Amino acid sequence: MIVNPTLQRKNETKLTVREEIKRLFQEIYNSKKEDDDIDDDTPKIKVSDLISKMSFYYEKIRNTVDYNEEHLLRKNAIERILKRQIIIEGKIKKLDSEDISKHLLVELIRAGYLPNNKIPEYKIKEVGKIIDRYLKLKNCALRQIKPVSTFKKDVNKAKKELKIKNEISSWILAIAASDIEENLVKDKVKDIVISYMYDILSQSIKLPDNIFYDDLDLQIILGIYRNFMKFDRDMLSFIAFKYNYPYWINATDEQIEQIGKNIFSIQKEIERQIEHPLTKQLDRIISRYTVFFNILIDVIEEAPDKVYEELHTNLDMFHARIKNMCLKRYKAAKRKLWRAAIRSIIYIFITKSIFVFMLEIPIAEWLGQKVNSVSLAINISFPALLLFLVAIFTKLPSDNNTKKIIKGIEEIVFLEKQRREPFQLRKPVKRGKAINAVFGTIYTITFFISFGAVIWVLNKIGFNFVSIVIFLFFLAFVSFFSTRIRKSAREYIITEPKENILSFLVDFFYIPIVQSGKWLSERFSRINVFVFILDFIIEAPFKVFVEITEEWTKYVKERKEDIV
Repeated sequence: MIVNPTLQRKNETKLTVREEIKRLFQEIYNSKKEDDDIDDDTPKIKVSDLISKMSFYYEKIRNTVDYNEEHLLRKNAIERILKRQIIIEGKIKKLDSEDISKHLLVELIRAGYLPNNKIPEYKIKEVGKIIDRYLKLKNCALRQIKPVSTFKKDVNKAKKELKIKNEISSWILAIAASDIEENLVKDKVKDIVISYMYDILSQSIKLPDNIFYDDLDLQIILGIYRNFMKFDRDMLSFIAFKYNYPYWINATDEQIEQIGKNIFSIQKEIERQIEHPLTKQLDRIISRYTVFFNILIDVIEEAPDKVYEELHTNLDMFHARIKNMCLKRYKAAKRKLWRAAIRSIIYIFITKSIFVFMLEIPIAEWLGQKVNSVSLAINISFPALLLFLVAIFTKLPSDNNTKKIIKGIEEIVFLEKQRREPFQLRKPVKRGKAINAVFGTIYTITFFISFGAVIWVLNKIGFNFVSIVIFLFFLAFVSFFSTRIRKSAREYIITEPKENILSFLVDFFYIPIVQSGKWLSERFSRINVFVFILDFIIEAPFKVFVEITEEWTKYVKERKEDIV
């Protein structure tokens, strides 16, 4: 019997698709077939489209002056609305959990964070129950703070007490916002991926000398949510909180009281887990799997039936699909970089222009220094130019990167190609005080060299003292911004970057500037005057105006219907 060589080659390469991948295919197939799980007769929350445009544009303006990652905007809006309703408006009028929930969902729909006439009304009660649990927890936690004696009141102690109360309230409401976000936006496909990714990693990661053995399970979970879901610190705190208290969703008043009594030790433990020594090593591993799963999901979503068939009959076509999807994602990442760069340019340009005209010119004149038109022009245009150059010179991943992605996807799809060799984590290195002191000294020297060189150049151009300070402030600020948006655009790169003497020197002298920008960004976000004005002076009355306007339009509509 003569065997067809082509047929024989196909039979030899036939591989077994893993059960988890079959479930992933099935879920993606089902999600494409079902347009909406909610019955059309189910009452839904509806707001005026015309009035909603005002809230939508307000959010656009606010997000311009308070830069955040796009995928965090809704969660941050939930947190902001909760804080305004509970902390500010709650002191004026007593609102129960369901009232807060209704106002929250309506505001999210008006602002475009949730679809209009799509969210079922029963969500008001669901979200209300979540809010109720966290309000009870907050009240219990605040009772644990020992009040300062009113007879002999120490001003510093009173300030400290107020600070602790504000911090714990903000932390609890931030977790509440993450909980609500999870309730409102469920994704079964991502749930399957998270579960499968956890199974792979929990079996593949080995600890050195079994250190941190009790922490590994939670660390893998946090790593998956940090990389695959791109959760921020508050959302990771919620994941850790939920991990430690799995009964929280149905917690009784007694259980809430018990958690509240230990809230400070709970917060401290969660912070320890988020800042864990294994984080960086795990992130390097999990970020690769994040790329594999994201590309695989995109490939399957294009044509679930065809792709599943190709896994059994035509691997070359499956590889071609992965390659094409990689190219699409590389280009999409480049576009995302440009969007982030443009948002950052607008944000920086607005704040920089205000700094120049409200601070630089008046202070320079007050100090008797000459205002240089060249320095003004450079101060306003340089940050935008730097971000523009970063966007231009960020390269797309190479073909070698795509080949490694194909290999990684095969590893998670086929049973025969699963990873056999474990990921061996290294024991975190603890440097001695002497070495830390030496490295710290060298870092300080590079800090002064980097900023000193910039100051020298600015002096030669003719910058005055005030112009130099403002330029350095925004140089550090924009350097950090550019690093952050560049990182998000390079999320599909899994190959190790090639190092050379030039890149080493750039990093050596540029990192202190970026680090300064990170420090400034963290401080500036806390004292952002524009955000303060919008949140505490404009937003509350603006929302009241929007609500009254919507009620008025309903009234007019009712009168019109009576006439007809």
